[in-house]
Amino acid sequence: MIREDEEGGFLASCPDLPGCHSEGDTLEDAISNIKEAILCYLESLKKDNLPIPMPALFETIDIASV
Repeated sequence: MIREDEEGGFLASCPDLPGCHSEGDTLEDAISNIKEAILCYLESLKKDNLPIPMPALFETIDIASV
């Protein structure tokens, strides 16, 4: 999720990864920075042998074979 900051710039967060936030002076910077923050977050979970959270989107989808 990215939103424009009241003071200029952009704030970015990944709601599925608690505490994973970033910012940038431009939209492009904010996108690049949140991608890096997500990668670092996931690498940290892997290093600590912690599970990677399931995205909220997948919690609402039922998958069935027909």
